[in-house]
Amino acid sequence: MKYKIAICDDDTEQREYLYGIAEAWAKRNRHMAEIKQYSEAKAFLFDYAEEKDFDILLLDIEMPEISGIELAKTVRRENAAVQIIFVTGYYEYFSDGFDVSALHYLMKPVDSVKLCSVLDKAVDNVAYRQRSVLLATADGDIKVSLADIMYAEAQNVYVIVHTVRGNYRVRMALGKFCGQLDETFFKAHRSYVVGLKYIRKITRTNITILNGDIVPISRGMYDEIHAALVKYL
Repeated sequence: MKYKIAICDDDTEQREYLYGIAEAWAKRNRHMAEIKQYSEAKAFLFDYAEEKDFDILLLDIEMPEISGIELAKTVRRENAAVQIIFVTGYYEYFSDGFDVSALHYLMKPVDSVKLCSVLDKAVDNVAYRQRSVLLATADGDIKVSLADIMYAEAQNVYVIVHTVRGNYRVRMALGKFCGQLDETFFKAHRSYVVGLKYIRKITRTNITILNGDIVPISRGMYDEIHAALVKYL
């Protein structure tokens, strides 16, 4: 598989440094990779309007005009698959990553070993997108990528599967549906299972999904789901 990577940073030296690490990582792991450099968010978004097949984005947060956070939000509105890695010199930006399901934050100066480790995880996630479930709906069987499932809820003898591309209703027990999922999902309530990557916020009583939906948490489950989310991130 060929991976398409974008590095967006207004600092030429930093951009070249990241490019060198990514290029060496690809060669060492025998990955085919197309790595593009951008000095500003506008330049990337211009290309992205025509080519939406990027797999990994390495984004500086502090850029003029359009920040890395705003760039990521623009991309994430229509692309749930791309792996977003932020590069920053400030810890206060970390909470912003929840809104765009960022894979990781790298603090400047970026450690090459750490970046390579994060890139390894990114390609694992890209490969994970190939995994899917087959949903037997009233309109026929539909193949849905696990990576597109935000959450699912039980309604009597049915399960409503909420995905980034729409909702599907299947006649199935929630327990049986959960058996097709993996460790990136968490059963937060007897009637709900959530995709950890789509959690925006958690409290003692509920979860806010990235699209704004609210999912309840069973009493006493907060610590478990918090630990699962920390482990996932």
